[in-house]
Amino acid sequence: MKAEVILLFDVGNTNTKIGFSTRAEIGPSFVLPTDPGGTADSWGLRLVEICRVAGYSPDDIIGGAVSSVVPPMNPILKSAVKRFFSCELSFAPDDIKLSIENQYERPWEVGADRLVTAFSGRLISDSENLIVVDFGTATTFDCVVGNSYMGGLICPGVLSSTKALSSGTAKLPHITLELETTVIRPGKSTADSLNQGLIFGFAAMVEGLSERLSGTLGGEVELIATGGFATKIAEVCQAINRVEPTLLLDGLRMAWFGVKE
Repeated sequence: MKAEVILLFDVGNTNTKIGFSTRAEIGPSFVLPTDPGGTADSWGLRLVEICRVAGYSPDDIIGGAVSSVVPPMNPILKSAVKRFFSCELSFAPDDIKLSIENQYERPWEVGADRLVTAFSGRLISDSENLIVVDFGTATTFDCVVGNSYMGGLICPGVLSSTKALSSGTAKLPHITLELETTVIRPGKSTADSLNQGLIFGFAAMVEGLSERLSGTLGGEVELIATGGFATKIAEVCQAINRVEPTLLLDGLRMAWFGVKE
C-alpha cells in the first residue's frame, strides 16, 4: 500500500519552506521567497514543479498542513492547492488542533510558528521544562512547562541584524557569518570582527537568556534550537542541547497525522 503524502508549509516573513511528508517521516523540502503579491495560479504552478522535482505527482498528495505568519498568503495557498492538487489545506492552530495548552495572556497573538515548534518540541522531549529557540527572521525563545506553552521572548534575528549592519554602514565589508575557529579571540580584520561579533554575540545571548529563563521556569531545562542559523550557533553555544532543523515541519506532520512520538 502506497504511503499517504501531504504538503507542509512553513510560511515566514522572509521565506516559505515547502516540504513533503508521510506519517512516518519528512521528505524533501524546498525554500521559496514569501510572495503575497503572487497569484494562486503562480503558486500552484510552482508547487506542481516542486512536486515533479521531488518525484511526486499532484495525484499523490492527499492534503496539506500550514503554519503561517503572513495572513495574505493563506487564501493564495489554499486556492492554489485546491485547484492544482484537488485537496484541502489545514492551518495550525485553527484547523489543526495542537495538544498543548496556550497560556499566553492573549492566546490569539501567538504566531502559529511559535506554537507549532513548542508543540513539536514537547512531543520529542522528555524534559519537564523546555525552551525552543528558533533562529528565523526574529530569534524567538518559547517556553514549555509540562504540557503548557508559557510564552517566551522575541529578539532580533541573525539575518536582520546582519542586514541592518551592512545596509547602514557603507564601508563595512560583506558579512559571511563564517568563523575561522570556534574559540573567540580579538578579530584581526573588520570582516573577522563582524563575523565573530554576530555568531558569538547570539550564542552569548542564548546562553544568558536561557539561564535566566530556567530560573523562572523552576528547574533544569532542555534547550532545542531550530531555524536557519541553529547549527552554526550551536557549534559555539554551550546552552543548546540539541538541534532539530525540521522541528516545525515535524510538528505539522505529527499534528496532521495525529502522531504522538
